Amino acid sequence: MLRDRPAQVHVVVTGRNAPQALVEQADTVTRMGLTKHHCMLGVPSQRGIED
Repeated sequence: MLRDRPAQVHVVVTGRNAPQALVEQADTVTRMGLTKHHCMLGVPSQRGIED
């Protein structure tokens, strides 16, 4: 489906652990990583957001 889409159609896919086949088809792949988080400093997580 992604390979056969019209050239003017842009697709954005988000999420973790993308299959290698999807990564290979993509024009752009961004991987984000945690640098600092308040929970690491002992601040409790926020219900419904972090737990």
